[in-house]
Amino acid sequence: MSTVLISNYHSAPKSIQEEAKKALSFYPELDSVEIDIRFKKEIKKSTMQAQPQFWSLLKGKKGRRYVIFISKKIKITDSEFSTKLIPSHVIVGWLGHELGHICDYQNRSTFNLIRFGFKYLFSEKFIKEAERNADSFAIIHGMEDYIIATKNFILDNANIPDSYKNRIKRFYLSPEEIMLLIEERDQKLKTE
Repeated sequence: MSTVLISNYHSAPKSIQEEAKKALSFYPELDSVEIDIRFKKEIKKSTMQAQPQFWSLLKGKKGRRYVIFISKKIKITDSEFSTKLIPSHVIVGWLGHELGHICDYQNRSTFNLIRFGFKYLFSEKFIKEAERNADSFAIIHGMEDYIIATKNFILDNANIPDSYKNRIKRFYLSPEEIMLLIEERDQKLKTE
């Protein structure tokens, strides 16, 4: 799968370069942050995963590089979806969520980020907080239509088992919570 440079600091697989450009356009503060979007054969318990490149942690916040891994085939329990068959706006939403994680990571010290990784591995309460934060970043950045489309793709898809849908409901923002965040964001914008 060929990767293309989509800006001075960002690269993505050619097959989703337009979706990557679209998602990144909502995050101008990441314009000069190195982000490499790559396909990976398989990601356990996830579809996409954003993380700092390990050695870049030694360079401090300004020198960090990030990778967003995308599973080539999205396996949700017994159902499997090729990334090629997922609607474009859903891919943009998924990428927007992962970019929300990167915004969160950019606000953390190296030590805090390492601690974050360990907590994410061992605490469901922390996973819920981290995933809701990423959704919140995406919504604050104006990506609510894409985030809602991604959630609807999962929750309304008859081929996706209830166990996975329940995980999404448990860890991520609900459509009602998204609407509340949109109202808060819009009120804040009116007062500025």
